[in-house]
Amino acid sequence: MLSVREIADQILDREGGFVNDPDDPGGATNHGVTIHTLRALGIDLDGDGAVTAGDVRRLSRDQAREIFIRDYFERPRISMLPEVLQPSVFDMYVNSGANAVRILQRLLGRMGEPVRVDGAIGPQTAAAARRAAAAAPDHIADAYGIARRNYYYRLADARPASRKYARRRDGGKGGWIIRAEAFISPPLRLTEAEHRARVAQWG
Repeated sequence: MLSVREIADQILDREGGFVNDPDDPGGATNHGVTIHTLRALGIDLDGDGAVTAGDVRRLSRDQAREIFIRDYFERPRISMLPEVLQPSVFDMYVNSGANAVRILQRLLGRMGEPVRVDGAIGPQTAAAARRAAAAAPDHIADAYGIARRNYYYRLADARPASRKYARRRDGGKGGWIIRAEAFISPPLRLTEAEHRARVAQWG
């Protein structure tokens, strides 16, 4: 099992550096940390009294790692989940906040472990996740990865501006799908043909 720091470093590798894409609701982002996160945490790196895109640009990889571990792993209590789920849920929490937990909670319900879908990990969700992992130890991580992939496709279905994150210009898998499938066993990843069929409706 990787350490939390090792998982955080893998997330940092996936996230990359500074971007400010007008189509991204997250706004200015660096190492996966958005301007909204810096504002919520009150991190004013240049000390001018306002958190702006300039502060996002100043954020270091080490500072981002600290934020990930403290605010996206420890604060949402991902450590309460079975170890097999922690890397993917942590990665998804960085990417999509509490939706990472809602995806898991809905999956648990489909696996016969109904829990409240509130985006928070508490004793009920943690116990249900442990039971589900014990019942399907070889499958639960794949099931969560597939649920993540489906979530990304549905987001792109509903928001055309986000489709570029799920489908490259040449029609292949975009970053969202590649990211989800990094946590899915190779036999369960979509073929290029299956991916193209899934996104064909987008035109």
